[in-house]
Amino acid sequence: MSLNRSEKEAVINEVTGLAAKAQTLVIAEYRGITVADMTKLRVAARSNGVSLSVLKNTLARRAVAGTGFDVVSDQMTGPLIYGFSEDAVAAAKVVAEFAKTNDKLVIRAGAYGGKALDVNGVKQLASIPSKEVLLAQLLGLMQSPISRTARVLAALAEKRGEGAASAAPAEAVAA
Repeated sequence: MSLNRSEKEAVINEVTGLAAKAQTLVIAEYRGITVADMTKLRVAARSNGVSLSVLKNTLARRAVAGTGFDVVSDQMTGPLIYGFSEDAVAAAKVVAEFAKTNDKLVIRAGAYGGKALDVNGVKQLASIPSKEVLLAQLLGLMQSPISRTARVLAALAEKRGEGAASAAPAEAVAA
């Protein structure tokens, strides 16, 4: 279905808005994927805050022109799905996880921080834990010395309490 000029401008403006807010773009070829599988991918993407779009490549190139995602415009050929995410790893995670179970989804490229990512780069980005997990790990690291100190002090107090308790009956027997 062909779009008229105003519809094309609306699509370009929408994608430009997505690109302005996003940190990451992942491009994947979706040739041969069933509608049911594509629906599963979209549901997973939506639940992770990823915006997935099937776009005309020329419109996508125009929309990302002048942004940090312009570095992958040469990869925009063929039937592609574009995943934008505000979270640095969300788009890569969603697409890479889906690609593990569906061999028809082929990761083509990605962009993060104004740098182009190849397939391995996207997979490495997907392997990074989410922001929430990293914050939990950091908090655990920060609490570790404090909790260790508290356990040592509790063990010392318990040991001193046992020592005092065992010394008291011995004195009572001697008297």
